[in-house]
Amino acid sequence: MYVEVNGYKTFYSKGTGNIKAGQPSVIFLHGAAMDHSVWVLPARYFARHGYNVYALDLPDHGRSVGESPVSIDGFADWLSDAMGELDIASAAIVGHSLGSLIALNFAARYPGKTRVLALLGTSTPMPVTDQLLDAAKDNHHDAIDMANTWSHSSFGQMGGCENPGMCMTMSGQRLLEMANDGAFFTDLNACNEFANGDEIAMQVTASTLIIIGEQDKMTAPVSAQAVADNIADCRVVRLNPCGHSMLAEQPNAVLDALATIV
Repeated sequence: MYVEVNGYKTFYSKGTGNIKAGQPSVIFLHGAAMDHSVWVLPARYFARHGYNVYALDLPDHGRSVGESPVSIDGFADWLSDAMGELDIASAAIVGHSLGSLIALNFAARYPGKTRVLALLGTSTPMPVTDQLLDAAKDNHHDAIDMANTWSHSSFGQMGGCENPGMCMTMSGQRLLEMANDGAFFTDLNACNEFANGDEIAMQVTASTLIIIGEQDKMTAPVSAQAVADNIADCRVVRLNPCGHSMLAEQPNAVLDALATIV
């Protein structure tokens, strides 16, 4: 489905469900250089269990067009605009990695629009190495190789997948390869420059769930726990073995955890 946000076509998946008045809404926000497809399992589940589902493609990602915001503040403001166009008064906001920072920022600044919050693979700050930033800025495949390797635990890199017929590492690589030039750098740089995360987390009033991969090399578990410690009403679920790409490595455990809060 498409909706126009700030003059540009924005794609969202309904998870094979239908939007119905009176149902609670859930919004899914993907990570850097990804798209709505990473949320297939939870999107379909919640769409079939009485929720209006909006798995968004951020601007200049997936099937959405328009210039991408360059900061987490900008992404959060865009999300508020998108909710206005979609006539969503409030929703469960679920984000992974980059999406988790957008969700965190949004929940702090737009509390009335945030019913509950779920942060997957999060940390504040969310630093990115110079090597990865430089490679992404040059649109070099090294950026994809580094991110894809670091995003999976040693368990995930050995093969096998809970999703039948899927190769975790290759599916991650292909998603990154499909991204528009410049999108990966813009996203990573927004994460790298995100500041005042502790103060922002302390402003969150919504009930929150944080899901941590115990072998996450991109957003360290200790940093994710620090975010949880700064949110007044927050629960933590730890997945083991699991890296940053938890939606691929532990899809069923992630869904089980989300079902406890959304």
